[in-house]
Amino acid sequence: MAKISPVAAKYIVHSTIFIDGVVDKPDVIGAIFGQTEGLLGNDLELRELQRSGKIGRIEVNVNISAGKTKGEIIIPSSLDKTETAIIAAAMEIIQRIGPCNAKIEVQKIEDIRISKRQFVIERAKALLRELTQETLPDSQELSDEVAQSVRMMEVAEYGKERLPAGPDVDSSDELIVVEGRADVLTLLKHGFKNTISMNGTSCPQTIKDLSKVKSVTVFVDGDRGGDLIVRELLGVADVDFVTKAPDGKEVEELAKKEIHQALRGRITAEQAKLDLGVNNDGTLKEPSDRMVERKSFNANRSDNGREQSSYRRSEPRSDSRDTRNDSRSRFPSRSAAPIPSAPVSREKRLTPAEKKIFKETLENLFGTKGACIFDQKLNVLGKVPLSELSSTVKSLNGGIYAIALDGEIDMELVRLAERYGITHVVGTASKATEVHKVSVLVEAEL
Repeated sequence: MAKISPVAAKYIVHSTIFIDGVVDKPDVIGAIFGQTEGLLGNDLELRELQRSGKIGRIEVNVNISAGKTKGEIIIPSSLDKTETAIIAAAMEIIQRIGPCNAKIEVQKIEDIRISKRQFVIERAKALLRELTQETLPDSQELSDEVAQSVRMMEVAEYGKERLPAGPDVDSSDELIVVEGRADVLTLLKHGFKNTISMNGTSCPQTIKDLSKVKSVTVFVDGDRGGDLIVRELLGVADVDFVTKAPDGKEVEELAKKEIHQALRGRITAEQAKLDLGVNNDGTLKEPSDRMVERKSFNANRSDNGREQSSYRRSEPRSDSRDTRNDSRSRFPSRSAAPIPSAPVSREKRLTPAEKKIFKETLENLFGTKGACIFDQKLNVLGKVPLSELSSTVKSLNGGIYAIALDGEIDMELVRLAERYGITHVVGTASKATEVHKVSVLVEAEL
């Protein structure tokens, strides 16, 4: 007798059987063949179908309990779905098995091709995913790879020093000066073709000549070596703008977004000289010279009345009726304490909540070269670049309680804070050495 292979079966008929009595498996199988014989015609005769392999081995599983028999009948079929449904319906006409009453119910006809089809779909998805990720890059990846390789090929040698440079150094009105060849490659990779490298720590004559006819932005690493290079370039070349990578990072390590942020946050060469405390030739200024220059710088920017007021504020005052003390009486945070008659030190009252807010603000400002302005309730009035801080404070004309900045605090900022009644100035470091009435705090004190 031929048997149907489980692989060739298309459908499986699942039936349950209930028998009022005790019977064995052969009794059930004999009843199925015997009571369906001649019922469906010669074409659907179970014995003939099983002999030809269209019906597989009939599996019967029974369980006897309390004098009754329960179980299941499983019939595999390679017939079409109509003929399989007829065979399944014929099972339910069996009412007796041996001497006992019986009842057969067809629970379901399972199409085993569905599970095979689902397996095929899932496996196809896995194969396609592997093919896409490892074998066939998409068109965008191909374009990016080709474009990047072309950019790498575009690194040229410029000038008599054969400096690594981008292809647009001659045609562009603006020039980005970096430290090494790797920095040029990084900027080329992200689309900046007007880049040239110093190829060392000393400024080549080619860059000096280019700085006379082009707008030059110096882009250096975020370390002390970068500061030294900026100092040299400020002294020997006509630099217009300066920017740095975030602290502790090199230009060649930056992602595209970080490069754009650094270039947007560039400062003027004059501001860089003030921040570094250097002369026009790049040499460090003496502390006394820097203070005199900043006083002169403030005086030239103000009118006569403000100029006189600025010089008066540099002297200690003990008059309790002076306008500075009157303006301070408007701040409730200090109204309970008497106004000191002489300039106080940097140590002023700072609540734990204020410390926490200032510390978190400095962490958020890290690497942005920006400042955050607070009112009396420690609400943020605004965030501005350090280059715009002075003009912003003047435009607000009071109402500022504190300033937190990602940078070094100098005496120019301290005097500005005194002029507009600002209580706290918080920064990453401080160059303010004189005794003053503004609370100057650095990050390490929070």
